[in-house]
Amino acid sequence: MLMSEEKLSRKIGLLQASAINMIDMVGIGPFVVLSLVVDKMHEQYSFLYAWIAGAVLSFIDGMVWSELGATFPLAGGSYNFLKEGFGEKWGKPMSFLFVWQTMIQAPLVIASAAIGFAQYFSYLITLSEVESKIVSGAVVVLIVFLLYRKIEAIGKISVLLWMGVFVIMGWIIAGAVIHGNILMPVQHINDNIELNEGFAAAFGFACVKTVYSYLGYYNVCHLGGEIIKPEKNIPRSMFISIAVICFLYLMMNISVASVLPLHDIAASHFVVSEYINVIAGPTAAIVATAIILWVAFASVFSATLGYSRIPYAAAKDGAFFPVFAKLHPTKSFPYISLLFLGSVAFLFSFLFKLSDVITAILAMRIIIQFVGQAIGLLMLHKRKGRNFFKWKMPFFPLPVILAIALWLFIFYSTEAKMMLMASVIIALGILVYLIKAGYRKEFPFQKH
Repeated sequence: MLMSEEKLSRKIGLLQASAINMIDMVGIGPFVVLSLVVDKMHEQYSFLYAWIAGAVLSFIDGMVWSELGATFPLAGGSYNFLKEGFGEKWGKPMSFLFVWQTMIQAPLVIASAAIGFAQYFSYLITLSEVESKIVSGAVVVLIVFLLYRKIEAIGKISVLLWMGVFVIMGWIIAGAVIHGNILMPVQHINDNIELNEGFAAAFGFACVKTVYSYLGYYNVCHLGGEIIKPEKNIPRSMFISIAVICFLYLMMNISVASVLPLHDIAASHFVVSEYINVIAGPTAAIVATAIILWVAFASVFSATLGYSRIPYAAAKDGAFFPVFAKLHPTKSFPYISLLFLGSVAFLFSFLFKLSDVITAILAMRIIIQFVGQAIGLLMLHKRKGRNFFKWKMPFFPLPVILAIALWLFIFYSTEAKMMLMASVIIALGILVYLIKAGYRKEFPFQKH
C-alpha cells in the first residue's frame, strides 16, 4: 500500500521541474569532467563519443524512470519504485538498501559539487587546502539555509539559478562560432580509432565520467509528491532535460576542443575558464568563472532538495527512523532529513577530494538503484500488466534490457576497488536489514 502524500503540496509545474532536473545535471560536473574524459581517451577527438554514450544511456534509462515516476508520483522516488517493483516481500529489503546507500552516497553527491565549486573558485582567488575546505563547507551550509523554506519559493529559486546554465553554455558556444573552427573536432572524431580491447577500456573509463555529468535527469521523481500533473510532467521534464543538456554538453565540448589543443584540455584544472581567456581575455574569464560557480551552486541546491525527500519517504512508510518523517510545522518540508543530509555532506566536504568521489558515487548507485529498479519494473509489468502504467515506454521491454546492460558495463568500468567498495556497502546494508527485520519479525523472519 502506498503512503499518503496529503501534507506535501503539488506546486511544481513543468518549467520548474525541468529546471530542477537541469541544474542538477549540469552543476560543476561537465566543467571538471571535460578534461578527465579527454585524458582517458588519450587526447583524441573520439572523446566526444563518450558524451554521446552518456546521453543515450540517460535517454533509455529515462524511460524506466518515466514509467515508474508517472505511476508512483510520491516523495522518495526510487524508494517507492523498488518497494513496488519487488513486491510485498522482496520490496522491503530492496527499498531499505536504497535508503541505506542514499544516507552515504547522497551526502557524497552534495559534497562533490561543493568541492568542485571550491576547486573552480581557486581560479579567482588562490586557496590553500584548508581554505578550499572552508569554501566547500560554506557552500553546503548556505544551500541548507536556502532550502529551509516552502516548496513554491524553491521552485522560483530553481528557475533563477537555471538561467546561469544557459548563460555560460551560450557564451561557450558563441565564442567557438565566432572563432570560426567549430566543426573541426567533429570532422576528426574518428581519427586514430582502433576498435580493440584498449579502446573499449578507455571508452568505459571515459563513460563513467560523462554519465556522472548526466546524473540528475530523474531528480523530479524524488519530488513526485510535489509535482503538478505528475503523470505528464514527470516524463516530459526528464526528456526535455536530457535533450537540452545533451545538446549543450556536446556543443560545449566541441567548442572548447575547436579552440584549445587536446593536450592543454587534458592537463587543465579550469578548462572552461582558460578557454574563455583565449577567446575573450582575462576579464571575461573571471566573469565566466563566476557564472560557472553560480551553476555549480545551483546543482548543489537541486541535488540536496531531491535527496532530502528520500529518508522522509522511507520514515513515513515505517521503514526508517521515525524522526525523518517530520515535516516543518509551518513550511511543510522534511526539515530533519534536510538537516541530517546537509550535516553529513558538510563533514564529507572536509574529508574527501573530488577525484575520489565521482567514480565512487556511480559504483554505489548502479546495482541497487539503476539496475535494481529496472528489474523491478520488469517484475511489476509481469504482475500488473502494461495498462497499469500511467506512461508507457515504446518498444517495451527492449529499453529496460538495454538500460540494464549499459549500467552493468558502466559498473564494470568503475574498476575493481570501486566495485568491491559498492559490494561491501550492500553487504553491510543487508546485515543491518536482517538485524532490523529479525527484531521486528519482518520478512524473512515473519511468522506465517
